Amino acid sequence: MFRIEDLETPSFLLDLIILEKNIHTYQKACDDNKKELWPMTKTHKSSHIAMMQSKAGAKGFLVGTIDEAEILADIGIVNIMLAYPYTDLQNLGRIAGLSERVNLYCAVDHTDHITLYSDFFGERNHICKIILLIDSGLGRFGVLPVEAAKFALDVTNNENLELHGIATHSGQVYGCSDKEEVNKQGQSGLDKMELAKKNIEKEGIQLKFVACGTTPAFDLEVNHNVIDIVRPGNYVFHDNIQIILGSATEKDCAFTVQCTIISKHGNHLLINCGSKCLGLDKGAHGVSGLDTYGLVIGHPELKIVSLSEEVGKIYVDKPEHYTIGDKLQIIPNHSCSSASMTSYLTGHRAGIVDRIIEIDMRPNSKKPIS
Repeated sequence: MFRIEDLETPSFLLDLIILEKNIHTYQKACDDNKKELWPMTKTHKSSHIAMMQSKAGAKGFLVGTIDEAEILADIGIVNIMLAYPYTDLQNLGRIAGLSERVNLYCAVDHTDHITLYSDFFGERNHICKIILLIDSGLGRFGVLPVEAAKFALDVTNNENLELHGIATHSGQVYGCSDKEEVNKQGQSGLDKMELAKKNIEKEGIQLKFVACGTTPAFDLEVNHNVIDIVRPGNYVFHDNIQIILGSATEKDCAFTVQCTIISKHGNHLLINCGSKCLGLDKGAHGVSGLDTYGLVIGHPELKIVSLSEEVGKIYVDKPEHYTIGDKLQIIPNHSCSSASMTSYLTGHRAGIVDRIIEIDMRPNSKKPIS
């Protein structure tokens, strides 16, 4: 029997009981509302966790990289969506190869993408399945709802392309400060998707699905009648950002970083856990009012005030309550980026080590030239 307290620090921990609960809670919500769940793999980047999601009932996956898509295909996943457009010939070649192995859906939001995919797949006598990205408020990828019909017609008028659906990521909710604001922004995004669908259908085009996905707005999305596929990612781990946004509690957070107090001076504790474990960001789109670099479990009085690469500084009112050598567990602000900083997670049940989980979809982990 090996306990997590016996591990070297810093160590990346995954509570398997909480992980399994999160997977089944979100899957049940989708099943109860007759929605398909296509999780975003960029949160965990692990084929092991992807298989857990698939066995629980996930119908497919949304991927952030082609590496993720190829590994999913290798383990038998047959329905895969690309989150973003790809435009260089090297990646297009990989996409074409994948499309011969799985049901691969390519994302577009520009006329150049439509031309590029049409020419590339046409030369190979292959049909490319297309998802049209809609800007539902984030202002990143996507066409506006009023432009959706024009782009949909451009796709359907092309013999090498098949328009299957429209999709969005309402990442603007990550800029909110509480659940009420999340619901307001999330509903606005859903209204835009409904408008985009109506505009497309007015042209006689029938969509096979409408897809969206953000963990903070999941409750809205899974209950909305225009949505067919929901694509959250962070829900498997959760993190401090989800706690602040009202999407999770401390007990819902499966991923933590364990560290050791290595020194103390005045009202500050120093830990062997810095930006290369916790990350410096406030989430992809910035959370209002976030003034720490993580949540120390069981110690709300501790505030992580700064991080260098390997060392963190914690402010404490009563430093005499803490001793050099004490171990702490921290919920990162953004678990997606933090989990990508390690090659392995230590899975445990009630503090007893159960298994080692490889992060085998990490970005840029393949040799660029063989």
